[in-house]
Amino acid sequence: MFGKKKSAGIRQAKFATLIAHDVQLSGHLEFSEGLRLDGHVQGNIRGKAGSQTLLVLSDRGSVTGNVHGHDIVINGKIIGDVVADHFVELQANAHVTGNIDYQQLRMDAGATVDGKLTRRDASAPDQDALTAPP
Repeated sequence: MFGKKKSAGIRQAKFATLIAHDVQLSGHLEFSEGLRLDGHVQGNIRGKAGSQTLLVLSDRGSVTGNVHGHDIVINGKIIGDVVADHFVELQANAHVTGNIDYQQLRMDAGATVDGKLTRRDASAPDQDALTAPP
């Protein structure tokens, strides 16, 4: 009678990659499946196009660069723009300095965003504007 409800939240993904808290990476990074980031990346991070990727940035991790993925969970610091094709979760320790484009959003108390939040249409084509570091 009321139609189907959209599924909220993150789809399951396998964590194929872990970047530990004592690792500092300088350069662009592309991943498939799941990536847990406890370390520090200076450069853009991008989930493989067409994949339902999951990026989890822990409270110990940070990124200076743009981030693009299917599902993104942030509990650390990002200086750069974030584009999620599906879902963004900003946990209590999340600090984003940049714009966030999302289809679905969850934001916990304590998370901060210094930028613009823009809801994307589910049928919108993929943006490829995240190529240059801030």
